[in-house]
Amino acid sequence: MEKIRAKKALGQNFLTDRGVLARIARLVERGPDASILEVGPGLGALTRLLAEEGARVVAVELDRQLVPLLAREFAGCGNVELVQADILKTDLAQLLLPRWPGQWQVAANLPYNISSPVLFHFMENRSLFSRLVLMLQREVGERLVAQPGTKEYGILSVLFRLHFDINREFIVKPGSFHPVPKVDSVVLSFTPLPAPRVEVGDEPFFRRVVKAAFGQRRKTLWNCLKRLGLECADRELAEALAGCWIEGTRRGETLSLEEFAVLTRALICLARGTGEAGKQGRGEAGKG
Repeated sequence: MEKIRAKKALGQNFLTDRGVLARIARLVERGPDASILEVGPGLGALTRLLAEEGARVVAVELDRQLVPLLAREFAGCGNVELVQADILKTDLAQLLLPRWPGQWQVAANLPYNISSPVLFHFMENRSLFSRLVLMLQREVGERLVAQPGTKEYGILSVLFRLHFDINREFIVKPGSFHPVPKVDSVVLSFTPLPAPRVEVGDEPFFRRVVKAAFGQRRKTLWNCLKRLGLECADRELAEALAGCWIEGTRRGETLSLEEFAVLTRALICLARGTGEAGKQGRGEAGKG
């Protein structure tokens, strides 16, 4: 393919290291029965590896300049389809299911500037996928696999653990790209769970609780929860926390997913005025 200047506005850093490309390709099934969504094929180096064993590959590229070049590059590959689109504005079910009604895999080198929105887009459409292999800025990747009590642990850690098993596969150094970025990248694999890891009661409210708990990391959990606008007396909130065996003096970064789930269910009861907020199962928050 002819030389193309990477567009900074699109967050383009083309992966050129053949060894890294091969390692990513080996993390997905590539046989004739496989279907793969590639996001941001760039110069098509990974696309070719994904398709070489017969897998159906749908490659979504935003850059209008790249699409015709990619089309010429893969003109003889009947199992590669190029789609010019913004992945964040794409209805993934409408894109993928007419082409193959079974589950898909994802392989992507995500631009750093849109990685979080794309991650949540995949989360909302997780039933479409059996596996996602994503390259991310290392800082974002470390948040996704972080454990409670660490500085990396935060909103991404909790929300994605609810729906995925996530493995850190390997680190990618800046020299593997052109142009060379200033930071390391990491390849993660995501396996969607058949059901949420724990019952949270109301997922939108669960997300509100998690975001509130991490909204001001230096503040105690008590002060963060007061900002939720639950319209309850301090005594009632204290009883709800006590019923979960969670001290209000803790900080959100110390709570496990399981503790967030129990706390959310208790706060739901508190908001509904059922009187059950303090009966959410003492000791349950310590599981997992």
